[in-house]
Amino acid sequence: MNLDDIRKVLELVREHELAEFELEQDGLKLRVRKAGSEVALVAPAQLAPLAAPLPAAAASSPGAGNAAPAAAPATVAEAAPLDLAMIKSPIVGTFYRAPEPGAPNFVEIGTRVRRGQVLCIIEAMKLMNEIECDTEGEITAVYVENGKPVQFGDRLFAVKVG
Repeated sequence: MNLDDIRKVLELVREHELAEFELEQDGLKLRVRKAGSEVALVAPAQLAPLAAPLPAAAASSPGAGNAAPAAAPATVAEAAPLDLAMIKSPIVGTFYRAPEPGAPNFVEIGTRVRRGQVLCIIEAMKLMNEIECDTEGEITAVYVENGKPVQFGDRLFAVKVG
């Protein structure tokens, strides 16, 4: 991915008024998160040399302030430790922890989970979508309250791998 590709991604984010966009290609992971009228680019710590010119490109675009470069280091510092896997929402919808009202939750903090196990349901356009775990480990955090809306890419659960 070169600088022109990244500029195209930024333009698409602006054009479609996306709040957040994440792309992973050939081992490179790029996340663009929009905050107000600014666009902040976030890259994992191992990609720091590539990330350095990105905020400058965002700052030179119309409507972006000087706050964009300062936003990237703070977000990189919040990255999950290597032994934690983040389960993120693959769609926009309403988050449900249980299969139906009054039923026990699919998982709780401390629950051991396996690959393919249902963690929650996200309702989107009257369809119930089961969200499955893509790793094995233990649930260490639940980030969304039952019945609350979620956006694409929102953190749902943290799983301690192992």
